[in-house]
Amino acid sequence: DALAAAIVAEAERRGVAIELIRNGSRGLLWLEPLVEVGTAAGRVGYANLSAADVPALFDANWLDGGAHPSGIGLVDALPYLARQQRLTFARIGLTDPLSIDDYLKHDGLAGLKNALSLDGGTACELLIESGLRGRGGAAFPAGIKWRTVRQASATQKYIVCNADEGDSGTFSDRLIMESDPYCLIEGMIIAGIATGATLGYIYVRSEYPHAIAALETAIERAREAGWLGEHVLGSAHAFDLHVAKGAGSYVCGEETALLESLEGKRGVVRAKPPLPALAGLFGQPTVINNVITLATAPVIFARGAAFYRDYGMGRSRGTLPFQLAGNIRHGGLVELAFGVTLRELLFDYGGGTASGRPARAAQV
Repeated sequence: DALAAAIVAEAERRGVAIELIRNGSRGLLWLEPLVEVGTAAGRVGYANLSAADVPALFDANWLDGGAHPSGIGLVDALPYLARQQRLTFARIGLTDPLSIDDYLKHDGLAGLKNALSLDGGTACELLIESGLRGRGGAAFPAGIKWRTVRQASATQKYIVCNADEGDSGTFSDRLIMESDPYCLIEGMIIAGIATGATLGYIYVRSEYPHAIAALETAIERAREAGWLGEHVLGSAHAFDLHVAKGAGSYVCGEETALLESLEGKRGVVRAKPPLPALAGLFGQPTVINNVITLATAPVIFARGAAFYRDYGMGRSRGTLPFQLAGNIRHGGLVELAFGVTLRELLFDYGGGTASGRPARAAQV
């Protein structure tokens, strides 16, 4: 906030007209605070800035990409970014997270519009064909879960997003919610259309106040734009969405404990069977997926099952976000196709240990 205020103040003092956009993180966490300047050549980055750096940046003609010790050149050309396969995270850092216009300019709603042209059964089969598995611990095929809920007989069905991200060093869910909330919203609407569910909940841990605020604002704007409500984008499909705040219990990351908490009870694990897909929230058929699973649905429905399935190897199709944290030089987020090695992640992308000492262990 101080850096943004300093940029605006310095521009006004010099009589320079600028448009300042507060975008989400690019996942280049070791370079933040990072400012990108739009030039004729592309977006030029200036890294690790503070408010005290601003006058010198203007002196260096940074608005035209001028040279400065903090300059890192064209951000998209950085090897860390250029070698990634960003599908789910394609928009993060490029857009104003809460701007519907920005979202639409970057292929937003393409997946939802395609989903609206399909019947629910076909939509579920498309997801199965893509090979998308849940991005939680069990890696259960997402399309089979959706199909099970679709085939269940009930007057009310639910879509629940497990955003109770509590494992040490993880932040990919938060990055989506704060930097591209409309992607998650679109994915949940697609899930609702495919399964016949008309109501969704995003269960977010209370330690994520910025993510909660971003989601609540984005949901309200999506509702005003006609994405949510009785007629999704003017269609016969109904779907609405709400944010639920978790109370900070680690066990609520388990899907049935999450459902108990969402129902206003103690967050304790339920016995299975029945599975949530048959008797979940309030005893009704419920899809429970995590943030990354649901946020990946839009790109699959926009570009096709075969496109997504081309990434990855074996039974693991598509891409996965890897979060690099701890004693590592280049901490941040990397989205790559399945098949990358741990050595590639830690050294080719992470740059090795920040301390310069040999790596002894890595928690995966």
